[in-house]
Amino acid sequence: QVQLVESGGGLVQAGGSLRLSCAASGSIFSINAMDWYRQAPGKQRELVAAITSGSNTNYADSVKGRFTISRDNAKNTVYLQMNSLKPEDTGVYYCHAEVVRTRVDGSKGSYSYWGQGTQVTVSS
Repeated sequence: QVQLVESGGGLVQAGGSLRLSCAASGSIFSINAMDWYRQAPGKQRELVAAITSGSNTNYADSVKGRFTISRDNAKNTVYLQMNSLKPEDTGVYYCHAEVVRTRVDGSKGSYSYWGQGTQVTVSS
Protein backbone atom coordinates (compact mmCIF):
# COMPACT_ATOMS: atom_id res chain seq x y z
CA GLN A 1 0.00 0.00 0.00
CA VAL A 2 0.89 3.68 -0.14
CA GLN A 3 0.63 6.25 2.64
CA LEU A 4 0.82 10.03 2.46
CA VAL A 5 1.76 11.69 5.74
CA GLU A 6 1.40 15.45 6.09
CA SER A 7 3.01 17.73 8.63
CA GLY A 8 3.56 21.42 9.28
CA GLY A 9 0.08 22.77 9.92
CA GLY A 10 -0.75 24.98 12.87
CA LEU A 11 -1.96 28.35 14.09
CA VAL A 12 -0.38 31.52 12.72
CA GLN A 13 -1.23 35.20 12.66
CA ALA A 14 -2.20 36.95 9.46
CA GLY A 15 0.90 37.86 7.48
CA GLY A 16 2.82 34.90 8.84
CA SER A 17 4.23 31.81 7.13
CA LEU A 18 3.93 28.05 7.35
CA ARG A 19 5.55 25.21 5.45
CA LEU A 20 3.62 22.02 4.85
CA SER A 21 5.27 18.72 3.97
CA CYS A 22 3.81 15.50 2.62
CA ALA A 23 5.87 12.33 2.41
CA ALA A 24 4.74 9.33 0.41
CA SER A 25 5.85 5.85 1.40
CA GLY A 26 5.09 2.25 0.52
CA SER A 27 5.04 0.33 -2.72
CA ILE A 28 5.91 3.13 -5.15
CA PHE A 29 7.39 2.83 -8.64
CA SER A 30 7.14 6.56 -9.35
CA ILE A 31 4.90 9.52 -8.63
CA ASN A 32 3.31 11.69 -11.29
CA ALA A 33 1.42 14.78 -10.12
CA MET A 34 1.44 15.83 -6.48
CA ASP A 35 -1.08 18.40 -5.28
CA TRP A 36 -2.30 20.32 -2.28
CA TYR A 37 -6.01 20.85 -1.72
CA ARG A 38 -7.77 22.64 1.09
CA GLN A 39 -11.24 22.58 2.57
CA ALA A 40 -12.62 25.45 4.62
CA PRO A 41 -15.57 24.91 6.97
CA GLY A 42 -18.79 24.67 4.99
CA LYS A 43 -17.00 24.80 1.65
CA GLN A 44 -15.96 22.29 -0.98
CA ARG A 45 -12.44 21.02 -1.25
CA GLU A 46 -10.43 23.14 -3.71
CA LEU A 47 -7.12 22.75 -5.49
CA VAL A 48 -4.47 25.08 -4.07
CA ALA A 49 -1.35 24.07 -6.00
CA ALA A 50 -0.10 21.25 -8.20
CA ILE A 51 3.30 20.09 -9.41
CA THR A 52 4.16 17.52 -12.08
CA SER A 53 7.02 15.05 -11.98
CA GLY A 54 8.91 17.50 -14.18
CA SER A 55 8.25 20.31 -11.67
CA ASN A 56 5.76 22.24 -13.73
CA THR A 57 3.49 24.08 -11.33
CA ASN A 58 -0.04 25.43 -11.22
CA TYR A 59 -1.71 27.59 -8.57
CA ALA A 60 -5.15 28.77 -7.61
CA ASP A 61 -5.54 32.48 -8.35
CA SER A 62 -6.12 33.17 -4.66
CA VAL A 63 -2.64 31.97 -3.67
CA LYS A 64 -0.49 33.05 -6.63
CA GLY A 65 2.50 35.05 -5.49
CA ARG A 66 2.13 33.89 -1.89
CA PHE A 67 2.40 30.07 -1.99
CA THR A 68 5.12 27.97 -3.56
CA ILE A 69 4.85 24.24 -4.23
CA SER A 70 7.98 22.14 -4.66
CA ARG A 71 8.97 18.49 -4.52
CA ASP A 72 11.92 16.24 -3.78
CA ASN A 73 11.54 13.21 -6.02
CA ALA A 74 14.30 11.31 -4.23
CA LYS A 75 12.32 11.58 -1.00
CA ASN A 76 8.85 11.24 -2.56
CA THR A 77 7.96 14.44 -0.76
CA VAL A 78 6.02 17.55 -1.73
CA TYR A 79 6.14 20.86 0.07
CA LEU A 80 3.93 23.92 0.24
CA GLN A 81 5.55 27.13 1.42
CA MET A 82 2.81 29.53 2.45
CA ASN A 83 3.70 33.19 2.97
CA SER A 84 1.62 36.30 3.68
CA LEU A 85 -1.12 34.11 5.08
CA LYS A 86 -4.65 35.48 5.30
CA PRO A 87 -7.58 34.40 7.48
CA GLU A 88 -9.28 33.08 4.35
CA ASP A 89 -6.45 30.56 3.96
CA THR A 90 -7.79 28.76 7.02
CA GLY A 91 -8.82 25.17 6.44
CA VAL A 92 -7.72 21.57 6.37
CA TYR A 93 -4.97 21.05 3.82
CA TYR A 94 -4.79 17.69 2.06
CA CYS A 95 -1.96 16.20 0.08
CA HIS A 96 -2.83 14.18 -3.03
CA ALA A 97 -0.60 12.12 -5.29
CA GLU A 98 -0.95 10.07 -8.46
CA VAL A 99 1.29 7.08 -7.72
CA VAL A 100 2.50 4.57 -10.26
CA ARG A 101 2.68 1.05 -8.81
CA THR A 102 3.62 -2.32 -10.22
CA ARG A 103 0.70 -4.74 -10.39
CA VAL A 104 1.10 -8.43 -9.60
CA ASP A 105 1.25 -9.23 -13.31
CA GLY A 106 4.19 -6.85 -13.72
CA SER A 107 2.24 -4.11 -15.50
CA LYS A 108 2.17 -0.54 -14.21
CA GLY A 109 -0.89 1.31 -13.01
CA SER A 110 -1.59 4.83 -11.70
CA TYR A 111 -3.48 5.15 -8.42
CA SER A 112 -4.79 8.16 -6.51
CA TYR A 113 -3.95 8.63 -2.83
CA TRP A 114 -4.83 11.23 -0.21
CA GLY A 115 -3.23 12.25 3.06
CA GLN A 116 -5.16 12.55 6.31
CA GLY A 117 -5.15 16.34 6.27
CA THR A 118 -3.46 18.97 8.41
CA GLN A 119 -5.21 21.98 9.96
CA VAL A 120 -4.06 25.48 9.08
CA THR A 121 -5.60 28.31 11.07
CA VAL A 122 -4.80 31.95 10.33
CA SER A 123 -5.96 34.46 12.92
CA SER A 124 -6.69 38.08 12.07
